[in-house]
Amino acid sequence: MSLLAKFERYPLTYGPTPIEHLPRLTEALGGNVQIYAKRDDCNSGLAMGGNKLRKLEYIVPDAIASGADTLVSIGGVQSNHTRMVAATAAKIGMKCVVVQEKWVPHYDAVYDRVGNILMTRLMGADSRLVEDGFDIGIRQSWENAIQSVRDAGGVPYAIPAGASVHKYGALGYIGFAEEVAEQEKALGFTFDYIVVCVVTGSTQAGMIVGFAAQDRAQTVIGIDASGTLDQTRAQVRQIVDNSAELVGLGRKVREDEIVINPDYAYPAYGVPSEETNDAIRLAARTEAMITDPVYEGKSMQGMIDLTRKGFFPDGSKVLYVHLGGAPAINGYSYYYKEG
Repeated sequence: MSLLAKFERYPLTYGPTPIEHLPRLTEALGGNVQIYAKRDDCNSGLAMGGNKLRKLEYIVPDAIASGADTLVSIGGVQSNHTRMVAATAAKIGMKCVVVQEKWVPHYDAVYDRVGNILMTRLMGADSRLVEDGFDIGIRQSWENAIQSVRDAGGVPYAIPAGASVHKYGALGYIGFAEEVAEQEKALGFTFDYIVVCVVTGSTQAGMIVGFAAQDRAQTVIGIDASGTLDQTRAQVRQIVDNSAELVGLGRKVREDEIVINPDYAYPAYGVPSEETNDAIRLAARTEAMITDPVYEGKSMQGMIDLTRKGFFPDGSKVLYVHLGGAPAINGYSYYYKEG
């Protein structure tokens, strides 16, 4: 039986996302490891979709039940999460306030006017730019925004950064693990490794709990893009423990089942290295798969480098999880003006 059977879900996505083989990327990396992608970037018609919608499907019923009229969340200037909260609010007929902090030391002239933030504003969200720097924790500016809704006579529903430390924030990716297991039956094989980006933590944490129920959580390789490894690992651990208890996993997840690789987050959160940009170009030129410089570019870089280094044994089948986020690339146009 599904670990999520007792939880209410509000549909925001099309349903299970496709898994596709990436033959040209596989070949470009030597052909000894078969690369597949799970396309969570194509999961919905709501403002270009992405992983946050899987999470929000389990949060919306609670928001509606609370009697709220305004979703309040937080992220960086080019936050995918705040775009998805704005989309969800528009879809369910609520107002939306999002705080957009200066999480990234990046100074493109149009950074705060294109991509995610443009779509967020287009959907009617009240987007508030704040100068504070990067931190995956609970933020004063978010608390202030929540209070400002109350002061104006509204009823806020608070969604933390990435929906991650929300009580129900990891449920969608517990469901993801169950979805992959069903798709593997149809494919006729099991993936040896699953590669996913990790920053605020609930995407990987949900996967860890979901795959722990299948005794394979240690095959989920989290590629850190936060650059604050200790804080991210502690947050993943906390979300794993709380979520495992919430869904009744029936055991504690071991430390060795939480795998986070810190080698690709440099030079800083939201800033791509040359190697990140090379990975973005390779995925684009072999498979027309667009990844962004903040999250997916770094997990793509990690998967490419680990493959080339022989981390995955020959014959392995590796599932790269594309979480979305491509709109952010518009804020980094100078890097890619020549392609």
